[in-house]
Amino acid sequence: MRELVVGDKMYNVSRDGFADFARYTFSEVVRLTKTLAILKDGTRLYNRPYPSYLIEDIGYNVFRKKGVHWHLVSLNAIRKAQIENEKIAAHDWFEAKEFSLEEKQLIYRSFVKNDNLENLQGQQDLAG
Repeated sequence: MRELVVGDKMYNVSRDGFADFARYTFSEVVRLTKTLAILKDGTRLYNRPYPSYLIEDIGYNVFRKKGVHWHLVSLNAIRKAQIENEKIAAHDWFEAKEFSLEEKQLIYRSFVKNDNLENLQGQQDLAG
């Protein structure tokens, strides 16, 4: 556990309820005071690491919001953010798109075809 230094890359994960997607925010430490680390987006963090049990082992509390933690960026965090952003993009695309009957039939056939392939592969696995 260490204090933050200028240039450290940080991230935060927020949700709007349990059913919402994880929304990742990334920023960088640009300035330090005696007790705070200021991020590029203006967020002020206490420059003292604390145990954080939800996302990472270590977190840095937001000034005057001790329940909100930011974490040092890791490859794992970047990958999780990419996966979550793809989920959000797919969800938003389906929400905004109005499908014609032909498009709905194509999607239906694709799912039925894939379902049949999975069932066939499962039967072959059982027979093999």
